[in-house]
Amino acid sequence: MKPTALALLGLALAAACSSAQAAQSSLASRLVAPKGFKVSVYADGLKNPRLMAVAPNGDLFLSDQGTGRVYVLPDRNKDGVADSKQVFAEGLSQPHGLAFRDGYLYVAQTASVVRYPYKSGDLKASAGPTKLLDLPTGGGHSTRTVVFGPDGNMYVSAGSSCNVCEESDPKRAAVWVYDADGKNGKLFASGLRNAVGLAWMGNTLYASNNGRDNLGDNIPPESFYRLTVGGNYGWPYCYTLDGVQTYDKDFGKKNAGVCKNATAAFATVTAHSAPLGIAFYTAKSFPGAYQGMLFAALHGSWNRSTRSGDKVVMVDPKSGKVSDFLTGFLDGQNSLGRPAGVVGAADGSLMVTDDQTGTVYRVSYGQ
Repeated sequence: MKPTALALLGLALAAACSSAQAAQSSLASRLVAPKGFKVSVYADGLKNPRLMAVAPNGDLFLSDQGTGRVYVLPDRNKDGVADSKQVFAEGLSQPHGLAFRDGYLYVAQTASVVRYPYKSGDLKASAGPTKLLDLPTGGGHSTRTVVFGPDGNMYVSAGSSCNVCEESDPKRAAVWVYDADGKNGKLFASGLRNAVGLAWMGNTLYASNNGRDNLGDNIPPESFYRLTVGGNYGWPYCYTLDGVQTYDKDFGKKNAGVCKNATAAFATVTAHSAPLGIAFYTAKSFPGAYQGMLFAALHGSWNRSTRSGDKVVMVDPKSGKVSDFLTGFLDGQNSLGRPAGVVGAADGSLMVTDDQTGTVYRVSYGQ
């Protein structure tokens, strides 16, 4: 290739990069948060960013399903923008949930949970992954989420293999609990079609859940649950409607009596809006009305006649009231971005991943 051609290629690549960055900045400028909040681009140029976790030293870690990588996005100069994108680990199969515990980074990928040794400030894994446990594969819902409870145990969710069916594998459509090394696994909660989001507040584990398809635009609503040991949350036989568990007569494998033993959701949002990552805001930078609230990324519908979701909402864990927090991802019925994960950053801001544009947005208050 002639030097002139190389120069032209370089200019074309630079122009494409500049165009992508301009598009992301433009979207950030049209995103709407409550009065007093500011939205900015923290990091971009990612492929399919999903869930995040904050390291003990405050660095932001992020899973990128599209590249099979876990990135570190440090902000050591504290200017509200990632200093760089560092590849902490790669070669993973759809990495999704991340969690830190006792000198390890845990990664939930499609077929397993693995962990890497981690020391404060590490930007690259010092050793390869150790597999702790296998997870079921095949069918639908390939994402896996991992969190640690106040008891030091590891909680892992795996979605169903289907839209609506009776599962043969008890690990599907459920949350399981394990020792930190992956041993002594047992069922914690069942009847959760696709509990992508898990978050602890005090001694209670909260979950978001994606309801079934093919019952029309508005049924069933998407749901949020407080999980308890041995709890059942209805799927595939029931769903929460108007605050009570309602029999799914379209599935019809049992009878309405089965719903009496299923726990209803404490909060719901529009059907098909696809709540994914959730996080409690526990910092002090936001006004008091936002502290202790549950934030949820609504990824947006794919099969609804009028789109739902495509925003971040705030859920009151006591009353179940849901309110919009970050909107503007929709232009009419055209999705400009799709929120996937939320996490409270070390500086008190709220980070939001957008897996459509490959961007991480930073929502701060009074800055």
